[in-house]
Amino acid sequence: MNRLASEKAPYLRTAANQPVHWWPWGDEAFAEAQRTGKPVLLDIGAVWCHWCHVIDRESYENAATARLINERFVPVKVDRDERPDVDARYQKAVAALTGQGGWPLTVFLTADGKPFYGGTYFPPVDMHGRPGFPRVLESVARFYAENRDEAAAQADRILAALARRGGAGAPGEIAPGLIDDAVRHVESEFDAVNGGWGHAPKFPHTSAIDLAIARYRRTGSAALEDVARTTLDRMLDGGVYDHLAGGFHRYSVDARWHVPHFEKMLHDNAGLLANLAHAAQVWPGRGYDAKARDVARFMETVLSDRDHGGFYGSQDADVGHEDDGDFFTWTLDEAAAVLDPEEMRLAALHFGLAERGPMHHDPRRNVLHVAAKASDLAHALGRPVAEVERVLAEVRRKMLAARLERPAPYVDRTLYTNWNGMAVSAFLALAGATGEARYRDFARLTLDRFLDEAWSRERGFAHGLADDGTPLSGGLLDDQAQMLPALLDAHDHTGNRRYLDAAVAVADLLERAFAAPGGGLRDHAPDLAGPGSRVLETQVERPIQDNPTPSANATAARALVRLAAATGDARHRDHARRILEAFAAEAPRYGLFAAAWFLAADALLSPPPQVLVVARGEAADAMRAAALRAYAPGRVVRVIGDAAEPGVPEEARALAARAAGPTALVCLGERCLAPADSPAALETRLAEAGKT
Repeated sequence: MNRLASEKAPYLRTAANQPVHWWPWGDEAFAEAQRTGKPVLLDIGAVWCHWCHVIDRESYENAATARLINERFVPVKVDRDERPDVDARYQKAVAALTGQGGWPLTVFLTADGKPFYGGTYFPPVDMHGRPGFPRVLESVARFYAENRDEAAAQADRILAALARRGGAGAPGEIAPGLIDDAVRHVESEFDAVNGGWGHAPKFPHTSAIDLAIARYRRTGSAALEDVARTTLDRMLDGGVYDHLAGGFHRYSVDARWHVPHFEKMLHDNAGLLANLAHAAQVWPGRGYDAKARDVARFMETVLSDRDHGGFYGSQDADVGHEDDGDFFTWTLDEAAAVLDPEEMRLAALHFGLAERGPMHHDPRRNVLHVAAKASDLAHALGRPVAEVERVLAEVRRKMLAARLERPAPYVDRTLYTNWNGMAVSAFLALAGATGEARYRDFARLTLDRFLDEAWSRERGFAHGLADDGTPLSGGLLDDQAQMLPALLDAHDHTGNRRYLDAAVAVADLLERAFAAPGGGLRDHAPDLAGPGSRVLETQVERPIQDNPTPSANATAARALVRLAAATGDARHRDHARRILEAFAAEAPRYGLFAAAWFLAADALLSPPPQVLVVARGEAADAMRAAALRAYAPGRVVRVIGDAAEPGVPEEARALAARAAGPTALVCLGERCLAPADSPAALETRLAEAGKT
């Protein structure tokens, strides 16, 4: 019997009619494995995952393969978005076994949840150097039946190796040299030709981009400017960016950002939107604000519940089984059918449209990318730039309208808390950079919905809201960590005490429920977690690497530094220090892959600017807008009625008391810069603070 029909996760529900007798993750499945003496076949995937659809079609929907699975295994299916804690542990196990990871993840477990063999995608027959899935199933089932003790021993060896590799280690001292070394690693690994880091496949590293921007603003380093801008510019020109609807695809299969994996994830777009908003603040007039608005447009139109608030989790890459991004790609005939001859000529030159494209499953299909910029086309054709830009705008409008007539890929309407926290912060960053209130208003609507429907002071944030509006299980660190800066950002933008009070409650919960052996924070709290958490207790995970979201430990620590400044309560800063010190000896091993940790460590060593606005009414609003418009990482904005309020530095009290009119003070710890008596002066003070 297949038991997935009533599950909340779309990935599980799509498998409800498969002939495999799937169990959802939980204690009941492992009790069944104990009772029957069968191994567990664990499939971890996601509704947006192309190769998950492939293995479903080839194997899990095949009657003969399903019969074999049902007879010899207890099959368990997990949605990695719903249970990232389960995925994290078994990804590490399979990587230790094979050197690879990803989705679908196929793992064979003992009845107590320990992995003894695994891989990723297995084809239906032997091909491309991979064994066929039926042969794998037969071999594993026979091995487990005949060598139960060896399977258990193999599982224990895997876990022991993981414990040695990912142990708590020794805490270290947080010193500026650690951050300097990390910045040098970001520079040395940078692909100066194509932007980004590494070769194919190439993923965005949003925390590394933010680290480059932050350090550039402080030092004026031309090398770091090149790192940040070249990476953003190449991605924006490449096929990994959607030139019609806005937004970014998951990653590029090549080093040039040309051919993407076409799924669009909320967390990627939130992180890159924040990067673009910061770039617009640091390099005004370079077009980053327009691209940021386009990313936000995609998030608004495809990945959001406009009426109630909340951002959806993802848009799938494909529509049908034989599809590979066909919704997003174009043949020459398809483009010619919607464009007039002159538009088609410019579109082909601009987007690189040709008879033969890069898609192996259908070489006629082209991935839109910027092959020639409008200014270059205008020069080559002897036409005004404005005219070429006008024609290309019409090209994009017509092609988008035509694309919207195609069957669209599935959108997962689950509202995941961690990714929504990132999206709220990104929208608020864009609101600050552009001064456009609609981004702030939707961010607030979203945050209020989570506080009303997915939040408990005792248990923290649930993992999200299912597409029917019911809360998902809770107890995950990433949800608390990513929501904490969102709450602080909302308080900066509004001054609403509700957000600050919730931030303090989250900080208290982190210290009370998520403390890990050896220091730092564990990825789930056993007392708050969902079904099956006991199976995971042998593997304590303390996330420090950015994968795929910024590290939860680093994100929490960086936000705790801000919370200390916002409340005047030093215990939050002390907690941040303890979290960061737990990883100070480990983080350098990861380099740019722990960029969020280095950003947090930098915030601890260099106190974030605290903007104290002593004003009321419109004058206060203007000062607040100026503080939010300026690039000032980690800044805290407080609009106070008078300087006697608690938590105001002594020097600020004295300076504010002497002010004759509306005043804003920029303070770094207990030291304050000269008072600013206008929004322009405040922006100047923040720029000065950013270089100290």
